[in-house]
Formats: sequence, C-alpha cells, structure tokens
Amino acid sequence: MRAAFADELLRQARTDDRIVLLTGDLGFGVLERFADELPERFFNVGVAEQNMVGIATGLAEAGFVPFAYSIATFASMRGYEFLRNGAALHELPVRIVGMGGGLDYGHNGVTHYALEDVGIMRVQPSVTVIAPADADQARAALDATMDLPGPAYFRLSKEGPAVPGLDGRFALGEAATIGDGEDVALIALGTMAGAAVEASEQLAARGVGSTVVVVSSFNPSPIDDLTAVLRRVPLAISVEAHYVNGGVGSLVAEVIAERGLGCQLIRRGLEEMPRGVTGSPAYLYERFGLSPALLAEAAFEALGVVV
Repeated sequence: MRAAFADELLRQARTDDRIVLLTGDLGFGVLERFADELPERFFNVGVAEQNMVGIATGLAEAGFVPFAYSIATFASMRGYEFLRNGAALHELPVRIVGMGGGLDYGHNGVTHYALEDVGIMRVQPSVTVIAPADADQARAALDATMDLPGPAYFRLSKEGPAVPGLDGRFALGEAATIGDGEDVALIALGTMAGAAVEASEQLAARGVGSTVVVVSSFNPSPIDDLTAVLRRVPLAISVEAHYVNGGVGSLVAEVIAERGLGCQLIRRGLEEMPRGVTGSPAYLYERFGLSPALLAEAAFEALGVVV
C-alpha cells in the first residue's frame, strides 16, 4: 500500500504544482522517486515531527497541498497540537500521512503500535480521516481527496493485500459493502477488511450469512450506510487494529444508540496497552482476537451456532 500511495502521489504531483512532500527522516526506499524527480518539492525535516507539521501548515497557507509523512504513532501524536491549532483551526489542506497503522510494526513494540490514531484524529471535527483497506483503495482515496479544503489524516499500511470484492471502491463518507448476508455484519476498519472477508467465508461454510462493511473514512463518516446495514442484522462485530474505544467500534455504537437500532454489537480490537508484546502482525492479530478464525468464532458464539 505505501508504494502504491507514493507512486500515485508522484503521478499527481507531476501535473499539480501544489503538491509538496515532507518526511521526518523516514520512508527511504519509498519516497526516493519523488525526491529525485521533484527535489524542489521534497523536504526531509529530520526527526522533528512537530516542526514538520508547522512547516506543512505554513506551506498550506501559501497555497500548497503538503503531505507530511512519518510512522503513524509519530505522525498522529507528536505534532497533534500543531495540527489542531494550525491546519484544523484555519481549515488548511495539510495531509498527515501515518505509515504502519495498527500493529504493522509488530516487532518494534508498543511505541510503534498506532492504536489510538484514528480516535484522536476523528475527535477533531474538521480533520478528515482516511484508512484505506488496500492499495487500490489508497489510490482512489488519494485522488478523491486531493481538493479537500481542510486537513486530512491518512492511515496507511506497509503492505495491504487486495481485499476480495472491494475492487478499489472508495467514496468519502460512504462505506463499501461486500456480500449481503443478514445474520451478522462484520464492520472493518481499513486493512482489517481482509480478515473480515476471510471470516465471512468461514461463516458461510456453516450456513451463516454475513455482510462485510469496509469503513475507510471518518469526518464525514458513513452514518447512513452503517444505519442501513445495522437495521437488517441482529448482530454486528466491529473489527479494528486499534483500541476498541475511539475507532470504528465506537462509531458503530454511536450509530446504534443515536438511531435507536436493536442490533447487538461486539467490538473486536485491543482493550489494553500491549506492554511487552511483540511479534508479526499475524501473531498479534491472533493474540488479540482479530484473526479470521477468531472473528468467525465470536459470531458463532453470539448467534448460538454449534460448530
């Protein structure tokens, strides 16, 4: 996904002189093509993420569309006040690019796990949050939001294999659905859509019909799309490589409560800080109940299906 995003950004930058790329001394092996081809619009600010957001804000005020790139934990939190009081307050088109959302940096430990980034970003009403599910959707999301007048946060994955049935569909403020089963809705944040689709296949093998709902944007959030799905299913399971509070699980709970829906919700994500826990993303998904088999198991248990 990161390579696809970088390639698409460069493609657009060739014809759009507003686009500027900044990095906090990261992205080597991914950003070089942009730096080599457009050196006058590439800035490595060093390990200084607050300054990077400040510089990006100034560039946006001057008419540019700056993309500020760093690891998701650093990108979302180190310059947060600068984003709030700069781009958000003044409605400037600063783009924060957080690489490795969720548990992507599994061997680096909790300092590199972006488990609160969506929550802290979506609480700012004027910051649009984009969490693509795969490379094709990342390209589509970048294209769809290039002229967004205010700030945005992109939560990207290092890899992100193609999600079967998604076909790169993206529309700001809308959710993409895969399947139309009416027993359970698996509502996934970004790259967890792949696990949700696999879980859906396991459910189907046992006669349980499911709909996978891919949530890839907040502010605007897909309220109407979620409402339509949640009205027709008795059970929803939110799936996110994020704390259970603040992300897609919280959004679904808000929709159920505010629209007066009778749908049961199970939130699957992390419930406490994973101190001292490291490993591959696949190991961590299993550890925290996010593997396809464990998602399917949660649905079977809630629906009373004997397996």
